[in-house]
Amino acid sequence: MTRRDTTPQRLPIDDVVPEILDRLANERRIVLRAPTGAGKTTRIAPALLDAGLAGDRAVVLLEPRRIAARAAAARIAHERGTELGKEVGYHVRFDRRASRDTRILVVTEGILLRMLQDDPFLEQVGAILFDEFHERRVDSDLALAMVQKLRRELRPEMPVAVLSATIAVEPIAAWLDDAPIVTSEGRSYPVEIEYRTTGAPSEEAAVVDAVADVLPRTRGDVLVFLAGVGEIRRTRRELQGLAANADCDIVELYGSLPAAEQDVVLQPGERRRIVLATNVAETSVTLPGVTAVVDSGLHRVMRRDAARGLDRLVREPVSKASADQRAGRAGRLEPGLCRRLWTAAEHAARPDHDDPEIRRVDLAGSVLQLYAWGESDVTSFAWFDPPHREALDDAVSLLRRLRALGDHGLTHVGKQLAKIPAHPRIGSLLLAGIRLGHGERAAIAAALLSERNPFVNVASRTARAAGACDLAEGIDAFESNRGDREARRTIRRVSDQLLRAARDAGQGTASPVAHARVSIDPDTAIRRALLEAFPDRVARRRDGDERRGRLVGGRGVRLAPTSTVLEGPLFVCVDIDSGRPGDPEAFVRLASSIEREWLPPDAVTSSVDVMFDEDRRRVVARRRTRYEDLILEEAPAPLPDDDRTSSLLVEAILREPEPLTWFANRELDDFVTRIRCLREWVPDLELPACDDEAIAAALPELVRGCRSFEDLAKVDAVSILRGQWPFEIVRAVDRLAPERLEVPSGSRIRLAYEVGKPPVLAARIQELFGLADTPRIADGRVPVLLHLLAPNHRPQQITDDLRSFWDGAYVEIRKELRRRYPKHAWPEDPWSARAERRPQRKKPRG
Repeated sequence: MTRRDTTPQRLPIDDVVPEILDRLANERRIVLRAPTGAGKTTRIAPALLDAGLAGDRAVVLLEPRRIAARAAAARIAHERGTELGKEVGYHVRFDRRASRDTRILVVTEGILLRMLQDDPFLEQVGAILFDEFHERRVDSDLALAMVQKLRRELRPEMPVAVLSATIAVEPIAAWLDDAPIVTSEGRSYPVEIEYRTTGAPSEEAAVVDAVADVLPRTRGDVLVFLAGVGEIRRTRRELQGLAANADCDIVELYGSLPAAEQDVVLQPGERRRIVLATNVAETSVTLPGVTAVVDSGLHRVMRRDAARGLDRLVREPVSKASADQRAGRAGRLEPGLCRRLWTAAEHAARPDHDDPEIRRVDLAGSVLQLYAWGESDVTSFAWFDPPHREALDDAVSLLRRLRALGDHGLTHVGKQLAKIPAHPRIGSLLLAGIRLGHGERAAIAAALLSERNPFVNVASRTARAAGACDLAEGIDAFESNRGDREARRTIRRVSDQLLRAARDAGQGTASPVAHARVSIDPDTAIRRALLEAFPDRVARRRDGDERRGRLVGGRGVRLAPTSTVLEGPLFVCVDIDSGRPGDPEAFVRLASSIEREWLPPDAVTSSVDVMFDEDRRRVVARRRTRYEDLILEEAPAPLPDDDRTSSLLVEAILREPEPLTWFANRELDDFVTRIRCLREWVPDLELPACDDEAIAAALPELVRGCRSFEDLAKVDAVSILRGQWPFEIVRAVDRLAPERLEVPSGSRIRLAYEVGKPPVLAARIQELFGLADTPRIADGRVPVLLHLLAPNHRPQQITDDLRSFWDGAYVEIRKELRRRYPKHAWPEDPWSARAERRPQRKKPRG
């Protein structure tokens, strides 16, 4: 092959390339630790190819980001003096420059996963390099785990290298069957780190102040790290005056920037530049000419809200490792300067490393890839960092809802979805749109959801009437050629390729509906397709509040102020953010109304629900129709003739502080207390326990036939409870702990029992004349505590020794009572006197 005469500069990685090749030749796996800028991305793959370690097959270099993959391929091709797309090429999502002659192929994660699906043995691949592994993207983790399994079981001769800029490579080396570690120290200049010491009125103002400070202190470009595109746009507006005065250009760099504009930023500028970038500039690409960094210390990451089963985009501080990577960008050419917009104390509190994606994002796409690859149990798959079991379960649940998984593994729908280079939801949207006869429109909707939607703010600029689908505005704007031309070009390219992939995936399928066509209008087709893509995000609008609803699963949702989906009881939450922790409602940016009859029949159920109404304190029944667990409609229903009513009533009674009081039956409380006292006084009787557990066991019989707490008052609870006990025990209770005692007056007076205390008999003194000694119960073991009452029923004396009372205190009390109640007899000899009978109440006449 003829190459141009190129003499690439020597890089630090060149010093360890011989060791790398030797290790790969002998052990077929390595982990390389080399800082950003050492040259690992561009030098190892060519060296491996030239050493013949890939045989007559290709060397695949995995780059996590599209911008980095294209830049790496271009740089390697330039250094080897070959045209890009020939010996050296790249393949990223929706963009490929490669040919049959390509021997070094730079790919992104999704492309490598697609290669593993199409060719599970990677027959055309001679070696694989995983670059920037320290970024810990979920697809990189998945691809490496799949390659590791392939290497262990079928391709042990295939060289595999993991390249990382972090120092923590020992765990991945151990997992990679104790792979040898090769280290390149790299080459960089010292970077002076400065921290914020004073506050600023806004984040943009802080950036402007920092850029103004570092510009005169350095010679090269200034790289500013910001959390996202919104921050980049706002900061650019604030920097315009400063940049003009300093004779600088302002350029932007982020993942969704058109490729042509990214390429311009990656080349040296004619004038000094201020580069406003997201974390794509952290490690993946080389920016020429940077000598100063201004770091906001923030980035945006997706985090799965485990409690809600939703991902949310979170702006949060970067880790210490990421901050160090960012600062290192200033020390490539000469001693540099980094201004961090946070304090040294705040830096000390930051985590050492960022969480890997596999532990914080939705895993439906990864799980689908594993099933398509032939895995039958994703929970036992040999991940490097196993994801949370709950996240895997949620992914499997979603795939089942999307009809991608069945009882016997991947369905025909799942096989189709696995071939579409998009999240399974987007694939479902595409397949449904094609089936409903509007594939082109569905593809535009899919592209708007997959990429950064350039029409997302149209609703905020124009007042619109209530609509059926928020996404329709973006589709209409695209089809009428409104908005930015480059953004429309991107949406067109993505939609065309997604549609082509979905149609290719449907060819040759055994699906009975794959080629069906339904004649419906385009907007209805999109709404129905969105339901198929988001079956777990159906919400029912709250009565009286057009912007609030309740989601499947019970979470409340709130429509964005720009949403026009304000009519109809049901809608799908297409773009949803679970919000801050503790927020009772998720925020819905895009919604789409749906019709009840579109819901999958097998997910709609009708049942009679029996429940306890706390306000009315009664058991009620309602006939409810649900989509999954979301109530669609309900109406009162008769109570069923089963045990549910009794069970619910028992549960409600047991929640009460004093359960037995609701029976409004003093006899029941007395009977239970008598048993409990008697167990204490006569333990040899071995009475059964009448504790809370025993009462709870008896409640089902006590509440039989009741529907409410009001009904409990009518229950003859004592008779029911006595009937559950053996006759001998009930007779012993009545004999040893009687409910009443007969006194000399002939009255039968109720005894008051309380556990842990003696029984109490409250009687007028006159009714006890003739009774010499204190009564005793429990076979004479327990004396009764007497409350001796005056004729007005007020206590005059409390005693458990009646004889002592007659002999002593009675003498003085008699004098006072004779004066106050002269009509009553007050004998001097009360123990032998005849008791005064209780006066009888007169019966009413007639």
